Amino acid sequence: MRNVIFNRRIRRKRGGLSVNQPLTTPDLGARPFHLTVEREMDASPEAIYEGWTERIDRWFAAPGTVLMRPEVNAAFFFETVHRFENQEKADRYPHYGRFLKLEKARLLELTWVTGPKGTKGAETVVTVELYPRGGGTQLRLSHAGFPDEESRDQHAVAWPYVLEQLDNRLK
Repeated sequence: MRNVIFNRRIRRKRGGLSVNQPLTTPDLGARPFHLTVEREMDASPEAIYEGWTERIDRWFAAPGTVLMRPEVNAAFFFETVHRFENQEKADRYPHYGRFLKLEKARLLELTWVTGPKGTKGAETVVTVELYPRGGGTQLRLSHAGFPDEESRDQHAVAWPYVLEQLDNRLK
């Protein structure tokens, strides 16, 4: 079986996808638009890390759409489903990427590609840093490489909501 994700040949491997090329971080120099969101969360860094790597379908991705294996350079895919006010039918939003760095209960770095209403096909980089604080976690999410201010601003509204969903799910 052959699939193509962002013009790269990938292969299925034990329930996940792997990219058949060396690991490289996208060049974001021509795309200076970025954002940072911080949130104090009640859950432990371990639980949050697991939420991102093993249980994303419980708080973010549409059930049954996740192809993910948390290994460096492994590709992932999932869809989210959103219905906005005055909208009869929900829209599906595909999300693609690959893991660049994984440090259990501390750090996730991944590429992030969405369609016309998201990153507009640009390969961006999301970094999630987890810091133990009391009985919970200080989470810092940085998202870099947006193609324009509009895309960045849309994500600046969306990410706090997404992190709230994760926090609520882990309580």
